[in-house]
Amino acid sequence: MRYVVFNQKGGVGKSTITCNLAAISAAQGLQTLVVDLDPQGNSTQYLLGDAPADEARHAAAFFEQTLRFSAKPQDAADHVVPTPWENLHLMPSHPSLDELHPKLESRYKIYKLRDALEELGQTYDRIYVDTPPALNFYTRSALIAAQGCLIPFDCDDFSRRALYTLLENVQEIRADHNEDLNVAGIIVNQFQPRASLPQKLVQELIDEGLPVLQPYLSASVKIKESHQLARPMIHLDARHKLSQELVALHERLGAE
Repeated sequence: MRYVVFNQKGGVGKSTITCNLAAISAAQGLQTLVVDLDPQGNSTQYLLGDAPADEARHAAAFFEQTLRFSAKPQDAADHVVPTPWENLHLMPSHPSLDELHPKLESRYKIYKLRDALEELGQTYDRIYVDTPPALNFYTRSALIAAQGCLIPFDCDDFSRRALYTLLENVQEIRADHNEDLNVAGIIVNQFQPRASLPQKLVQELIDEGLPVLQPYLSASVKIKESHQLARPMIHLDARHKLSQELVALHERLGAE
């Protein structure tokens, strides 16, 4: 199964959700890959910490080689590195993704990621793609390559307004490029059950028939510690409430 985690709004927890769901998949024995297409590299930092980067194996190197003809092109797997966690691998981000963007767009390399993930799908049971907070070449490539789109939602009115445009964009990609793409669900993040506004916003989404997933992910300072230590929650504190919510969410996705 190939998931893209996408929201055009920044700071909604894309990388946190990507890496934690992937870590749970791997901990459950599934061969799992994270592809980090955000030049900021938050997922890469989360999974590798301060480990030295391999300057030849990353997402930018994968895309760069699509711009030149080679009689023996590299396999997509050549751009993947192991993480400290068993069964969990990563195609890291790289800052040069930014400068490659206009070249890739002008050369219409929009289907190269789809081809690569189909190839990697022979090795990996789960693939999670983290995307930039913009509907750009990399995000469109990921939506074209994915089967399920996960949308983080952080319970404020700006997120709600952006959500409708986002859903329209996903449906357009589905209609024009990828009939296998579905919205796998809206993931409510940093939920505060005692506050009235988050409850009201989420209930309105449910009432509109939107695919809001349960459980909701609680707001917790523990996630900051998880980021700082570069340890997904399942490896930091498996008994923590947020860890259990993430595991339950992972199970919900598996049941879909």
